[in-house]
Amino acid sequence: MVEPGYYDVVIVGAGIAGGALAVALSGEGLSIALVEAQPLTRTPLPTGLALDSFDPRVSALTPRSQALLDNLGAWDAIADYRSCRYRHMTVWDAEGTGQVEFDCADVDAEQLGYIVENRAIVDALVAQIETAGDVSVLSPARLQACNRQASGRMVLSMEDGMSLQAGLIVAADGAQSRVREMMNFRLREWDYGHHGIVCTVQLEKSHEETAWQRFLPSGPLALLPLPSTAEQHFCSIVWSLQDEHVDTMMALDDKAFCRTLQQASEMRLGKVTGCTRRFAFPLRQRHARDYVQPGVALVADAAHTLHPLAGQGINLGLQDVAVLAREVLMGYRRGISPGQLDLLQRYQRQRKGENLLMMSTMEGFKRLFEQEALPLRWLRNAGLHAVDQLRPVKRELMRRAMGVA
Repeated sequence: MVEPGYYDVVIVGAGIAGGALAVALSGEGLSIALVEAQPLTRTPLPTGLALDSFDPRVSALTPRSQALLDNLGAWDAIADYRSCRYRHMTVWDAEGTGQVEFDCADVDAEQLGYIVENRAIVDALVAQIETAGDVSVLSPARLQACNRQASGRMVLSMEDGMSLQAGLIVAADGAQSRVREMMNFRLREWDYGHHGIVCTVQLEKSHEETAWQRFLPSGPLALLPLPSTAEQHFCSIVWSLQDEHVDTMMALDDKAFCRTLQQASEMRLGKVTGCTRRFAFPLRQRHARDYVQPGVALVADAAHTLHPLAGQGINLGLQDVAVLAREVLMGYRRGISPGQLDLLQRYQRQRKGENLLMMSTMEGFKRLFEQEALPLRWLRNAGLHAVDQLRPVKRELMRRAMGVA
């Protein structure tokens, strides 16, 4: 008999990672609660293509992440709404002639990945949650306290007075995770000294199903392809800028910003004819020293955040979800509590190394492309040229970025 207020798993945070985990765990006999501070309701997504119809927050999903969403039953709704595959990627250095081209044909794939609006992913996952009879949604519900009983059970107290008990609490509540803080997980963290600026832009030329990235001394600029028409061409931009340049860039009016963006992108896609409201956020690397404690696990941004220059944050988070769900379900079928430390440590061992490798690689790229000394600039450009010519190396890089290595 299930005790009132007790759940096998309580997931805190109903964003992409939390929603995906709830769906992944459902249908196997576990009792699951999904706790979200904001109202979790579906609203009609904008129809028609127009500059202001896009979510400013987008994700570059790898084929592995797309396959996970497909297995969860969410991908068809995303594809039926809108997404944009990218088949090619062009990366070039602003301080020289170094350039490397990646194409899906080089790895016998139909695409390198998909650019998808975050709200479309969340909406598709919520639709799956609504049909899951074993997922209780508590929303809006704000967490007040999180404690471990002597028995090992976890207790969550909400601001409205509600109390929950759980065998396992999963923190999917983002980079400023309250669960992580309340349970005293230790972090390694530092500021990148950058802010990310995001918005949607309209361009003179087609993006040609290509993701464009230029490394500037002030930080990398990415133009990510969005669904477009023959007459209207749209991209989402992620522009990482050193902190001292951010206020000036945010203060520009739209026309001046579009001109500045044209120059920064060397007009590879022609004139920038329009932009939406810009959002800026500080970039900080965080990595929990441990992802787990008895009865608690961290996933996605609650466990790690990294520089967005390769767009890998959400993909790492979704793989956290896939591995944790697999370990919890395998343990449950053998009669093992979801919160048992040995089980959770298997999840940590499988994910921590890959996450650390990606984080250190992104940190290395960031530092390399910030260097302005002439010898380093020459080596950097020579390295880009060399990678572009070495097809086996390029294929391996692509396969790893796509999550199919």
